[in-house]
Amino acid sequence: MSSEQSRKLTIYDLAKLANSSPSTVSAVLNGTWQRRRISRKLAKRILELAEREGYSTNMQARALRRDRSGILGMILPLYDNRYFSSIAQVFEAEARRRGIFTIVSCTNRDPAQEREAARMMLAYRVEHLICTGATDPDAIAEMCGAAGIASLNLDLPGTTAPSVISANREGARRLTDALLDRLEARRADAARVLFIGGRAEDHNTRERIEGFRQARERRGLAMEPADIVPCDYAAEKAQAALEAYVVREGRLPAAMFVNSTISLEGIVRWLRLGGHDVNDIIMGCFDWDPLAAAFHPRLIMMRQDVPTMIARLFDWIDVPPEDPASRLEVMPEIVGDPAQARVAG
Repeated sequence: MSSEQSRKLTIYDLAKLANSSPSTVSAVLNGTWQRRRISRKLAKRILELAEREGYSTNMQARALRRDRSGILGMILPLYDNRYFSSIAQVFEAEARRRGIFTIVSCTNRDPAQEREAARMMLAYRVEHLICTGATDPDAIAEMCGAAGIASLNLDLPGTTAPSVISANREGARRLTDALLDRLEARRADAARVLFIGGRAEDHNTRERIEGFRQARERRGLAMEPADIVPCDYAAEKAQAALEAYVVREGRLPAAMFVNSTISLEGIVRWLRLGGHDVNDIIMGCFDWDPLAAAFHPRLIMMRQDVPTMIARLFDWIDVPPEDPASRLEVMPEIVGDPAQARVAG
């Protein structure tokens, strides 16, 4: 067939050559043939015909032809903080180093968006699907299992696929200890420490609250229900929650454990709007951002070890763990704690 003829080849021509219907050919070429219950044998024959006749095929078609797509998928909850954007950046860099293409989709902590993103990535026959901070990682793992695709969890764990997460409880205990040490150095009331931000129903927040509680308990400090305010991650919700706390208690907390830089934004906004000096309040944040650290030099931050988390993730992509529910915790690092700096020096 001449090059001129090849350029004009249509789905209808391919259907005639394959002795099949145009809708079947279309399903094979756009990667939805499995949903249509089209046999792999027929799909392969159509793809071979398309290639032989010079018909341009898409990435799904090439993936089926090779049985390996060379694609990794990642579901990400947000792009608007350093932690998640760093995860995407380090993940893509390591995949690129290995000659692998990535698809990353932001799902806004919305379960419906997570499932839709997973469906689209499975249509592209990704070799692995990474669920980062997913609201329901087990539901995604079930979808992947039904499609014969491996899944892994990052940041938030699941129960049916391997998970790489931060050591949230121990990290929170160390961050709380740093806050309490600083309060003691000021001779301030160590009982007035507020935990604010995050979702009470998610694993990471629950673990951080437990680390916060343990650190206080070890120093004989009681904890009241009012000391824990998991008001979600949105900045405006943290701002409203802090205002409600101050109205209720009649005073600012002596120190705050802020559960993400997103929540920190709302906290700082409320303090500034109220004319409070941000540096007068001891604050620790289970998250890290260099800009926040620069504007608030006394801020203690917990930097999650993204490079190590991504490295361990690829270790499991290379050699899957024997236990499908394996969980690996990576210790985060305190940044901005003067006691730590003295030890390092």
